[in-house]
Amino acid sequence: MPNREHSSLMAVPARENSRWRRVGPIVALLLLAPIIAEVLFGSTRLSVILVLVPEISTWGCGALLIRECVRRWHKGWQSMLLLGLALALAQEWVIQQTSISPLVSLAQHGYGRVWGVNWVYFLWALGYESVWVVLVPVQLVELIFPVRRGEYWLRTRGLIFASITFLLGACVAWYGWTQRARVKIFHMQPYSPSALYLLIGVGAILLLILAAYMLPSGRSQGGDSASHSAPPPWAVGAVIFALGGAWAVFVELGWGVGSLPGAPVGLVLAGGLAWAALTFLLVRRWTSSVEWNDARRFALVFGGVLACVLGGFVDYKIGGALRIDWIGKSVFDAAAVAWLVSLRSKVARHR
Repeated sequence: MPNREHSSLMAVPARENSRWRRVGPIVALLLLAPIIAEVLFGSTRLSVILVLVPEISTWGCGALLIRECVRRWHKGWQSMLLLGLALALAQEWVIQQTSISPLVSLAQHGYGRVWGVNWVYFLWALGYESVWVVLVPVQLVELIFPVRRGEYWLRTRGLIFASITFLLGACVAWYGWTQRARVKIFHMQPYSPSALYLLIGVGAILLLILAAYMLPSGRSQGGDSASHSAPPPWAVGAVIFALGGAWAVFVELGWGVGSLPGAPVGLVLAGGLAWAALTFLLVRRWTSSVEWNDARRFALVFGGVLACVLGGFVDYKIGGALRIDWIGKSVFDAAAVAWLVSLRSKVARHR
């Protein structure tokens, strides 16, 4: 006759493991999306770390909802990128309105502002937030929980709760930036865009969502997967680090810092678009190869996070930061890199 006490004790860890298997990916993505994009980069500093809470509501829930839509639609990373662009557009155009509100007193000058839009900053934000808020955190969490990579993480009730939390977080972010930070910190008047600008933003968001839904499903987005090879993991990481690092500091041009005197805005925008297109085409080719695997996927994530980390230090040096913020960023970044290095062995076991 089996020992009932022993059986009950064994059932507790099994239930806990099952619960963590179900909840772990959700919690990880909610935290990693804002931590990678904001804390490791340095936009959210130790001296104002409490703003991480609404960022979890917007960036975390936004990334989680995007991941769920892509999996339920049976799409690939390119659809996820389009939805990431929609999230970035929502944040920069509709919620915090940073790309359409005047930045003159926040930046050195109004470089790149044409027709009421801060085009250089807007281009940087679209690329940065779609990649480092959505693509990189989702890939990282799916590497941590490989057995749940193809599964849905939320049920209907979870989707509803995440959507409501996102909307509440968006309201907090709107009020905190447009009505409080601009007035109290930067001594600017609250900005109220015209209804036409908001309608344009909402329309563009809907078009991006529709485009993401209409794209072909799964690996068919990448083309012929048998016609070429993928570079070794170290090369993937090195190239992504170089491309991502340049994009991480591109934001300084958007703030008017470091822009060449008289440099045409159109030329800067064309260069940024060409850089983004090159990155997209390289990743598209790599991921469509039959050789694309978790080792290369981890290298892509590691190179992207490292670019974000080091690029943020450049922004710190240019923009200035408190001593406590320098210390905080250094500690957070060192811990994150060490954790990623330790994670590499786990990824290797699942190859």
